[in-house]
Amino acid sequence: VDVIAGELDGDRAPAAPPDSWASQPGSDLAIWLIKMPADSEWTLPATAPGVNRMLYCFVGSDAGVDATAIRKEEAVRLDPEQPARLAAGSENTEFLLLQGRPIAAPVFQMGPFVMNSPEELQQAFVDYRTTQFGGWPWSRPDPVHDRTEGRFALHADGRVEHRAMTARP
Repeated sequence: VDVIAGELDGDRAPAAPPDSWASQPGSDLAIWLIKMPADSEWTLPATAPGVNRMLYCFVGSDAGVDATAIRKEEAVRLDPEQPARLAAGSENTEFLLLQGRPIAAPVFQMGPFVMNSPEELQQAFVDYRTTQFGGWPWSRPDPVHDRTEGRFALHADGRVEHRAMTARP
């Protein structure tokens, strides 16, 4: 298990940013990457009541969580107070666990903006229309590079780095 955020059996992730919910002791936030070899089992330990817990399978075709089959690209909501028996099927399996206590703050969402009040939401739209959150140096809202450029990086010091396009498995 790779502990990306939170803690598991004394294995602790790097400290979260001090102003984030993850840094609060009662957040119970955890992000774990669970890698299991074919035909193996592992028990996900229970956690505190009131915590939201989702398990997403993104590698493997015939995994199981307790008595429930879960296929690749499926997720299951777990009862935080109960341990969960994870089972890899006939091939290596990988799960992503996302867990945390709800923040219990009001949420207002419109388009890409999420705020805590309607007034904050309206101010976000005003700020975006006025400054594009710090300015937009291009003359168009949708700048693109010519397809013939290929893959490249333009560094702050003016260097241009070109790399071949490669396909990922």
